Amino acid sequence: MTEFSELGLSPATLAAVAETGYTTATPIQASAIPVALAGQDVLGIAQTGTGKTAAFTLPMIDKLAAGRSKARMPRALVIAPTRELADQVASSFEKYSKGQKLSWALLIGGVSFSDQELKLDRGVDVLIATPGRLLDHFERGKLLMTGVQIMVVDEADRMLDMGFIPDIERIFKLTPAKKQTLFFSATMPPEITRLTQQFLKNPTRLEAARPATTAETITQHLTRIPTADPKAKRTALRALIEGEEVKNGIVFCNRKSEVDIVAKSLKKYGFDAAPIHGDLDQATRMRTLEAFRKGELKLLCASDVAARGLDIPDVTHVFNYDVPHHADDYVHRIGRTGRAGRSGKAFMIVTPADSRNLDKVLKLIGKTPEETTLEGIDWASIKDEPRSPRGGARDRDRGRGRDRGGRDRDRGPREDRARAEAPAAAAAAEAAPGATEVRPERSERPRRERRDREAEAPARAERPPREERPPREERPRRDEPRRDEARRDDTRRRDREDREDRAVRGFGADTPAFLMRPPPPRSTDD
Repeated sequence: MTEFSELGLSPATLAAVAETGYTTATPIQASAIPVALAGQDVLGIAQTGTGKTAAFTLPMIDKLAAGRSKARMPRALVIAPTRELADQVASSFEKYSKGQKLSWALLIGGVSFSDQELKLDRGVDVLIATPGRLLDHFERGKLLMTGVQIMVVDEADRMLDMGFIPDIERIFKLTPAKKQTLFFSATMPPEITRLTQQFLKNPTRLEAARPATTAETITQHLTRIPTADPKAKRTALRALIEGEEVKNGIVFCNRKSEVDIVAKSLKKYGFDAAPIHGDLDQATRMRTLEAFRKGELKLLCASDVAARGLDIPDVTHVFNYDVPHHADDYVHRIGRTGRAGRSGKAFMIVTPADSRNLDKVLKLIGKTPEETTLEGIDWASIKDEPRSPRGGARDRDRGRGRDRGGRDRDRGPREDRARAEAPAAAAAAEAAPGATEVRPERSERPRRERRDREAEAPARAERPPREERPPREERPRRDEPRRDEARRDDTRRRDREDREDRAVRGFGADTPAFLMRPPPPRSTDD
């Protein structure tokens, strides 16, 4: 075990670390901090939850302590893939820089530009940002990156693998070529490693553990259900939560729309749950996350926006409602529990349709989670819930021709009332003396139409035969020559009037003299 006092940090930084309660450095911190203090580029790979944020924040604070920032010219830049992760880095920097005269600014979407611009105008030492908002400020002329001395890319594989490559390349071109670059991530596939070679110069590769491995403090469970029906999956999720002593937990879904559905279902059954995903406004996301951190919220239903780097203390359970499409995401998801030496449990619901994604996960982690069976659930009684093309769910018993009240859309209220009263009328007729046959009462509309037809019958009978009717006035047919000739004349007249309107009327009294000269005599030689 390595103490922070052995890593070469300044007394002020060590005092801030001791105030947080940490004395022993994690393996990635023990190996990365001395290299970063020496000014070398770092490519750090370690399991999630092992303290990578402190591994680059602490040496950055030490190196920036001697110096002063200029307006709109930060001295250090930290790029994060999500707003939540950027906010977490900002919180760590504020905590570890306590007692130092260093300023920082957080540039993320969903927050007013004016507040961020005020901080940039005063000058900040460290800029923590997401790529989109950072480039927005640069294009507005509010930011210059020519003074960046240290650049950090957190969760590098996600930054490079989720469409951020053009933005990252542009940001690197806007920063000085001579700077220190640090890449940190929990996973680093070989193809991503090749991409980092153009950004780092002779980096020191540090691997505190085999890439894409899960912590030993996490007990992993696998729950198989025989159907992929969403209703069955939600039933299984509730059974797992009820069967565990959950202090707080995170439920991960693959799609943002599914996050809202699962959170709504849990709240319907009395669970304290709230959703968080990228489509929610930033204020709602931060408020929900803060409530979960403080213990005011028990269950957080999230997309993978919460799977990367979020340091939420003492999460006891993680539930994978969906098997992730990318195996690396499984490592990040369950890494939200079992952090800093604590124990945690992770559950994953698996359906027959998830076999392919499950094989990828098992191959990556190199182990098979413990099988957990749910007892007392009649899976056969849980019917599929077919969805309409627009995404809404409809019950099968409604059918295509029925509305929300169970009525046929092609029938009116009278028909529904007549059909509802038919059994009662039949029972009354059967109880009456001499009743022989009971027929359902017919609808009121056909009877009214029949009476109307009978009332109109005498009037129709009084009409004279067709041949006795006086002949109607003959009108010229559309195809007669006279009609066509008149139409053509009208068309010619309108065209002529249009040409006259567009014609040049002349110069009037201002006619040039050369136009008044007679034309020259025509030659007769030819």
